[in-house]
Amino acid sequence: IKKKLMSKIKTKNMIQFSNFEKKTKIIFKNKKLLEQAFIHRSYINENPSTKLSHNERLEFLGDAVLELIVTDFLYKKYPNYAEGELTALRSALVNAVIISEVATNIGMNDYLLLSKGEAKDNGKARQYILANTYEAYIGALYLDQGIRVVDKFVHESLLPKTEEIVTKKLWRDAKSLVQEKAQEFINLTPAYRVLSESGPDHDKHFTVGIFFGSNLIAEGRGKSKREAEQKAAEAALKVKNWMD
Repeated sequence: IKKKLMSKIKTKNMIQFSNFEKKTKIIFKNKKLLEQAFIHRSYINENPSTKLSHNERLEFLGDAVLELIVTDFLYKKYPNYAEGELTALRSALVNAVIISEVATNIGMNDYLLLSKGEAKDNGKARQYILANTYEAYIGALYLDQGIRVVDKFVHESLLPKTEEIVTKKLWRDAKSLVQEKAQEFINLTPAYRVLSESGPDHDKHFTVGIFFGSNLIAEGRGKSKREAEQKAAEAALKVKNWMD
């Protein structure tokens, strides 16, 4: 009984969601929806007696709502962009890195309900948790107040990033761009090879090389082969001065 009581006190009193509402200037009608948006599955696993729900269903809903809002915005803002360009730009806007930055900027990190283990991790795993929380919050806000309020929130918090992404051409996929440039200038298709792997299975690190024919042009490192390939492609674009 004491453990249950302490767990409830921790949830209700240690996390002051009213402060977050003041910061965003959005007051929820259903406070439980707001709270649920910040609850990670790991917290529920560690505190099963709280009888709370994690935020994954809200994240599922919020992801779809966010995609619709971003798509509508880009379609209207860039009437001369082709479908492929709009898709790439949307992907750049709603990726975990950008969204986690936005979530951090509005203070979401201070309100997360996590397990003790997850709370200690401030690396890439926290980025994904923050990005998912942002989407869960959108799902909760949509249920609580409808699409217009969500649209305003996304326009104020995320969409200002669009100009930077377009100006710096961050929306372009490095692997696609380096392939396009290589075929244009040297009539070759780049190849990627894993040069080395390190770390245990749960925390692998890969070094990948990008080759033009038999020539190693650049290397990239990442926690997955895909991430390492992207880094290698970005490095090759700089080496060949193909960044436009």
